[in-house]
Amino acid sequence: MSAEIHDHDRGLSFDLPTLHRRKMIRLLAGVSLAPLAACTGDGSDTASSSSSPSSSSSAAASSGTSDASCETIPGETAGPFPGDGSNGVNVLKESGVVREDITSSFGSAGGKAEGIPLTITLTVVDAASGCGTPKEGAAVYIWQCDREGNYSLYSEGVTEENYLRGVQETDSKGQVTFTSIFPGCYPGRWPHIHFEVYGSLEDATNATSITATSQLALPEEVCDTVYATDGYDSSVQNLGRLSLESDNIFSDGYDQQMATVEGSVAKGYTATLTVPV
Repeated sequence: MSAEIHDHDRGLSFDLPTLHRRKMIRLLAGVSLAPLAACTGDGSDTASSSSSPSSSSSAAASSGTSDASCETIPGETAGPFPGDGSNGVNVLKESGVVREDITSSFGSAGGKAEGIPLTITLTVVDAASGCGTPKEGAAVYIWQCDREGNYSLYSEGVTEENYLRGVQETDSKGQVTFTSIFPGCYPGRWPHIHFEVYGSLEDATNATSITATSQLALPEEVCDTVYATDGYDSSVQNLGRLSLESDNIFSDGYDQQMATVEGSVAKGYTATLTVPV
């Protein structure tokens, strides 16, 4: 059974300050926030939304130059399936969670998520320095649904699995790279990937002191292509009922959260995003 529809929030006290901050920034600036994303990976196809990250912003972040328009990544709810202990289940303290390949479960679980390969690279940078300084030694916890729209640890049939969850420490470039699969689209939510940034790997594996919680959005053109393949059947109908503007997370803006995606069904895809914190 695919993930049930939830309000994906922590209550009014969490959502209002976040939404108010982001909308006020747009009102004061008179324009939408400048998008930011790293541009890496090789592939035959490239796709992003009309408000996808510009190459100049990406180059500035990856080369270490500052950008006066830099803003911290928009804060979002962790949703009902975090696995960081905030909703009961805590996978972060388990041996084996620190890993690059998150397609398979670890520990006593033995399941594997099937789907079109997706390599995810997040570049964590210091917003206070204009996004010019990589955050080396930070940590990123990433989690997502499988191609059927199920979340390990929570969804019926995969409660004993912990695949599509993992933690890594950022390198000297502020980067972490995960080997995963392209997530499905379940009812009520635009295709996305969750992530949390921690100050250190120790903080992450102790599930304490979260620096940022946000979500990565995936471009519609790529989603349409992937969902036409075997195993993603339900995603076609679910995506057809949604838009980024109607999604309850991305409807107030997704400039900084839209990943740059390259690749093909045959060779797999890469998704890259710069994460200012």
